Amino acid sequence: MPQSSPEGKSWIRDRVVALGAAQPVSVLDIGPGVGTYAKLLAGPALRRIVGLEIWEPYVRTYRLHEFYDEVLIGDARKIALPAADIVILGDVAEHMTESDAVHLWARCAEAARLAVYLSIPVVHYPQEEIEGNPHEVHVDEDWDHDRVLASFAGIGEWWVGTEVGVYERRTGGSARPQDSGRPRRSASSTTVSS
Repeated sequence: MPQSSPEGKSWIRDRVVALGAAQPVSVLDIGPGVGTYAKLLAGPALRRIVGLEIWEPYVRTYRLHEFYDEVLIGDARKIALPAADIVILGDVAEHMTESDAVHLWARCAEAARLAVYLSIPVVHYPQEEIEGNPHEVHVDEDWDHDRVLASFAGIGEWWVGTEVGVYERRTGGSARPQDSGRPRRSASSTTVSS
């Protein structure tokens, strides 16, 4: 959903800030919604943040260009993911099949130099279309903590609340080198097609 449960958001923020303590990090936020992670991570630990949003109307409605250095429009399952130090899948995996979510998780690990974070409901959590956005439907609404650990490879640390679990996979420096650019703000969106 464009705005999700606050559970686990501070856990992810604290871990990203720790990773960016010595040298500011770049972040790819898949499914930014209202810009939650851009707002949470703003500060000296963040060098650059890119949002990848599937539903173009959210870019305007939630003024994502005010919070992200760049906003890409496209389906993360179908496009090349830009390299970043950290990739966040914040409340995205439940909007696709388990197979698609697991495949996207693996692709995120390839794009991330340091870590990938997953935030996902760990209770029965049905959801229908919101604001006319068919991508808001929870395709797989029955995740739980044990299923997340069994399905998503490489999870090392996690925090689980009453509705949401957040998970970390350290990647150890596998990002492609093209993410060496300086921080910049973009005034327009880039639509990426498959």
